[in-house]
Amino acid sequence: MNRDGRTGGSVVTLDRCRRGEQVRVVDIRGGWGIRQRLHQMGIHEGDPLIVRCSAALGGPRLIEIHGSDIALSRCMARHILVETAPE
Repeated sequence: MNRDGRTGGSVVTLDRCRRGEQVRVVDIRGGWGIRQRLHQMGIHEGDPLIVRCSAALGGPRLIEIHGSDIALSRCMARHILVETAPE
């Protein structure tokens, strides 16, 4: 059990997740501008999301959050810490 009282999987950045993974946003790292932009897109701490597609060779990530599909660059995805489902 972690400090939030949840039992969960490992914490990784969103760019490390595979297609089809269901994860929960743990934290958003980065400056005010990055945090603001992600919040405007509807990505907040505690939100569940699904990785829909991962383009090859450093391309964008397609995620589903709150019923909407959003494309994120890999650089932006590196700022989002997510908790994977326990194995």
